Amino acid sequence: VSAHSELMWILSCQASMGYLSRMTQWKVPLLSPSSTSSTTPSKSTGEKEPKLGLFSYPVLQAADILVHRATHVPVGEDQAQHLEFARECAGSFNHAVAGGRTVLVPPDTILSPARRVMSLTQPTKKMSKSDANPKSRILITDDREAIAKKLKAAVTDSVEGVSYEPEARPGVSNLVEAMFHLRAGEDGAPADCDELARECEGMTMRALKECATDVVDARLAPIRERYHELMQDDAALDEVKEEGARKARESAERTMRMVRDAVGF
Repeated sequence: VSAHSELMWILSCQASMGYLSRMTQWKVPLLSPSSTSSTTPSKSTGEKEPKLGLFSYPVLQAADILVHRATHVPVGEDQAQHLEFARECAGSFNHAVAGGRTVLVPPDTILSPARRVMSLTQPTKKMSKSDANPKSRILITDDREAIAKKLKAAVTDSVEGVSYEPEARPGVSNLVEAMFHLRAGEDGAPADCDELARECEGMTMRALKECATDVVDARLAPIRERYHELMQDDAALDEVKEEGARKARESAERTMRMVRDAVGF
């Protein structure tokens, strides 16, 4: 859908470099231990200088959202900053280019109750599919055996019993949170993480991890089965892909006609 890159370029003409430089996805790599105070790449160490693609990536994310006139976007806590930037882009364009008309719709942020899922191996860090350690994450395609192995190896602590204390016991609290959110909506589900921790209070770490395996697998099993079912039907997937692309092009073009008119193209 070429409209995404077209709108990105138009938005980039109004985007603030100061705002972009404060975005987490830009600051974190610069502040990582592997980075130095110099922005000049070192041939001897193989250090790579920051790239424009990373710096301007939030503009593309904003275009992805705004081109389809999304009014509400569900995101994790770490993506809330990107939604704020998308609203900034929409407001700036509407004010500076569209003469105050709402050509681009500023989207509202919908935060999941499970704001951040933490790593199984480093429970003070966010779980990430790009983590070098595959044991740090659970994939929706993992079977029960894989889930059990990863949870069995999950970092907890040597304190007796189960309690929900994110600061003092991040590993145990991570498992409690995962179980709580995956059980949400069930009959008899606990009201909060503290209540669930009290239910599990007398468990050993082994028992807690076994319980977590049951909860995670029960929620992921139907998703996993549906995924494998769909992956067996290439023709159906191609049909869905083509239909989705057609709808996306039509949706984006409706917005781009208004954008081009406002710009004067």
